[in-house]
Amino acid sequence: MSRARPAWTPPMRDGVSASRVAVTPGPWRTVLDFLVHRLSTIPETGWRERLGRGEVLDAQGHALAVDAPCVIHSTLWYWRTLDAPEPRIPFEVEVLHQDDWLLAVDKPHFLPMTPKGRYVQETLLVRLKRLTGIETLVPMHRLDRETAGVVLFSVRPETRHAYQSMFRDRVIHKVYEAVAPWSDALAATLPLERRSRLAEREDAFMQMHEVDGEPNAVTRIELIERHGPRARYRLTPQTGQKHQLRVHLNALGIPIVGDRIYPVLQPELASGAEPDYTEPLRLLAREIAFTDPVTGEARRFASRRGLRVSA
Repeated sequence: MSRARPAWTPPMRDGVSASRVAVTPGPWRTVLDFLVHRLSTIPETGWRERLGRGEVLDAQGHALAVDAPCVIHSTLWYWRTLDAPEPRIPFEVEVLHQDDWLLAVDKPHFLPMTPKGRYVQETLLVRLKRLTGIETLVPMHRLDRETAGVVLFSVRPETRHAYQSMFRDRVIHKVYEAVAPWSDALAATLPLERRSRLAEREDAFMQMHEVDGEPNAVTRIELIERHGPRARYRLTPQTGQKHQLRVHLNALGIPIVGDRIYPVLQPELASGAEPDYTEPLRLLAREIAFTDPVTGEARRFASRRGLRVSA
């Protein structure tokens, strides 16, 4: 059963929808006390400044003062922002299709999907909300920050479940492309179907690996073209496990060019440092096709981007 939406929702601010938090029981004398404890990633000085600017609201939309008393079980609204300047990611999203029900876009490499960590404005969701003015946009599925290609967004809350269920029920056809090393030994076996069981590694943060057991990840792998020591491959996943395509190619001895997680996890960039934009992960969500659960139409959206094969 879906949770009832609140009677009132604050408007977006520069493409960022307001976040909601319920006040839980505790020794909170003021709203500030609660926020510092509950959302501790923001320091007390940060919350004092936000309250002083009127950026924390009660359920009726009234701005709360720094010394506002804390009311247990009440609702608070605030907008996610970053204290430090957010560097611009120098690539643009392209809208492939927009109607009353869904939005299909072509995501660039390096752009995160949704606000998290050090990214708020420089995310696909916030950019699209600013571009379209649609506050109710929600991604139907996700791509890694490093991956480019087709992403679908639901426009209306009442049809969101119907669209998202397509991915859960695996009735959607997805095709990816990747650039990876050429392997003479592997070439003789292509096309092939990689079936394995994937699980999170306990000894390596973020990484997945193949383990014994019933397969939960299936990928068809085909050769598109060879360019010297590298090749472009077509990947058709039948399942949607975390990092599935990256893990499967790595397990075959041909890790995707530009992968900072497989086979060796690379360290996070230092704060304020920019990625090497000349070396993206060479993975592209090329195409998505499905029967629209709302309109009954046959839908197909294809990326207009390409992958550089040469070194």
